Amino acid sequence: MIGYLRGKIKFIFAEEIILDVQGVGYKIFIDAETRQNLQIDTEIELFIHTLVREDAINLFGFKNRQAFELFETLLTVNGIGAKSALSIVSKISATDFALAVANQNLTALTKLPGVGKKSAQRILLELKDKIGNFSKNLPAEENFQPITISNAAEEAEEALSALGYTQSEISAVFNRAPKNSTTENLIKFALKELNKFA
Repeated sequence: MIGYLRGKIKFIFAEEIILDVQGVGYKIFIDAETRQNLQIDTEIELFIHTLVREDAINLFGFKNRQAFELFETLLTVNGIGAKSALSIVSKISATDFALAVANQNLTALTKLPGVGKKSAQRILLELKDKIGNFSKNLPAEENFQPITISNAAEEAEEALSALGYTQSEISAVFNRAPKNSTTENLIKFALKELNKFA
């Protein structure tokens, strides 16, 4: 199994990149944090999760080790697939996720993409005993902070989704947006940024 890759970025797409590793191009799905500030022909190192299926071998890459470990932890939850796990990792930090599970915060989890009440309950049930070991790997200087997903962000996300933008594209742009932006300002900022890649 591939667990790590280092190479040059040859192509950048909405949800994945093509990484040139000694002349071989690997298609790698990436999270929102990894997607930020990528440039063609720059070298990057990624933690890799290899997902093998009967009809495909998919690679998921992360610059951040904690995001990578959160992704693999989510895959242990019944009913959470790789694409759902990637969307969740793109929306919430490993620290905030650990805090939500530790506090059995059902409401915070249901705000994550693709996570309904039943899925959130499964996450809390299946990860409550695992999250202690997972949180030990988080940086000591990183303090737990409550999850805050503003109404403005939710409304802007709905509007952008209706325009056809993906969850990973929206999350990546929102991470770069000025704090405390209004719904209108978030949408304007996102459209300006997303059109750079059009």
